[in-house]
Amino acid sequence: MPSFADLGVPAHLAAVLETRGITDPTPIQAATLPDSLAGRDVLGRGRTGSGKTYAFLLPLVARLQASGRPRRAGRPRALILAPTRELVGQIEESLAPLAAAAGLTSRTVFGGVGQGPQVQGLQRGVDIVLACPGRLEDLIAQGHCDLGAVEVTVLDEADHMADLGFLPAVRRLLDATPRGGQRLLFSATLDNGIDVLVRRFLQDPATHQADSAQSPVAAMDHHVLHLAREQRVPVLVDLASAPGRTVVFTRTKYGAKALARQLNRHGVPAVELHGNLSQGARTRNMDAFHSGRATTLVATDIAARGIHVDDVALVVHADPPAEHKAYLHRSGRTARAGAAGTVITLMTEDQVGDVRSLTRAAGIKPTITRVDGPRHPVLADLAPGERTLVAGGLVEAPAAPAQGSGKAGAGNGAKTGGSRPPRRRRGGSGSGSAGNGAGGSGAAKAGGGRRRGGRSGGRPGGRSGGARVSESH
Repeated sequence: MPSFADLGVPAHLAAVLETRGITDPTPIQAATLPDSLAGRDVLGRGRTGSGKTYAFLLPLVARLQASGRPRRAGRPRALILAPTRELVGQIEESLAPLAAAAGLTSRTVFGGVGQGPQVQGLQRGVDIVLACPGRLEDLIAQGHCDLGAVEVTVLDEADHMADLGFLPAVRRLLDATPRGGQRLLFSATLDNGIDVLVRRFLQDPATHQADSAQSPVAAMDHHVLHLAREQRVPVLVDLASAPGRTVVFTRTKYGAKALARQLNRHGVPAVELHGNLSQGARTRNMDAFHSGRATTLVATDIAARGIHVDDVALVVHADPPAEHKAYLHRSGRTARAGAAGTVITLMTEDQVGDVRSLTRAAGIKPTITRVDGPRHPVLADLAPGERTLVAGGLVEAPAAPAQGSGKAGAGNGAKTGGSRPPRRRRGGSGSGSAGNGAGGSGAAKAGGGRRRGGRSGGRPGGRSGGARVSESH
């Protein structure tokens, strides 16, 4: 594999990557960087987690720095479009050190928050705008932004933008950029109208593919647990209370909210992520998950593309998704950057046919196990280690007491007085409780350090609280 320098990345940008522990290009980076750094339009096909973020950030920063054009009020020099505000934030975090090294500035633009700071940032003049289509169109209509000076345009997760109905807005925004500018389009698939974007807006693009959405990750183990509906929560409690970070997917916003509450009630520190949350709530919940205060994230498909967190050991489909692309994108939250991971689908009797069709379309041959509850030994194999339950689940940091009150509030209805220690269930003892209301079957084997298929008995990532946001490398 060539080095970043071999691919033409400027030394000062490669040095920034090295400080973040990134020294070797991923396949999609190695394939696309020579063309994108040379100024060609590029169509890159690759799954979430394949390294697409740096595949477009490195040439974007290098080419803006080389052109040396001055920034002007309301006229950004580069545009990055992404489908969700979470993904915009993730890209900005990866961009920040590169932009600083090159002397460039950036501004995020998305809805759900006041537009005042965004307008002020644009009026001061920025080099790079990272935006969701809807809010950017609003600001353009109000006269706060003009895309006539854009030198490089990036579409990230283009197929997800199509899924969300953003393609008309994307076409209008691309029409507002100069035809002679460079355009980089990254997508897992070319269906749902993406091929139309390619034909209309990319000029003789260099096309590269690595790890498409249709190809499962080799380091990912896929399992289906066939169980009774009333055992879903007890089994989830057992899996999520093992060491490591867990992402649990539901189909609906209501389902995510209800399941997060159930997990907290049973002692698993959990946060929710779905479209009904305000931007502030999304940020607080993701901060809790990144820091390790919450060890489980319960999410709808909004998180399948837009959230990159290191060391997710386990992905659980509490509700099987509707189609195979969603399954693969959800599953991609684990086994990132070459790490191993485990994906579990919970399947009730009425879902057998749907799950069989889903896995066949995804090219997955999962191991199917009939499970009668959290005592089943396969759970200890899939999620090894000592189970830890925390009274009340996630307890937010106490707010400052009102003057003269002497009391502090706590999140999730948990008591803060005395800071009760975690309850532990020892491996193999079968003596712990999974919490009230878990169907009377809270005991579970922990399997402490058992090995499965050559994997270490401990799950990667642990609960150290040292999570960082992945740079999609």
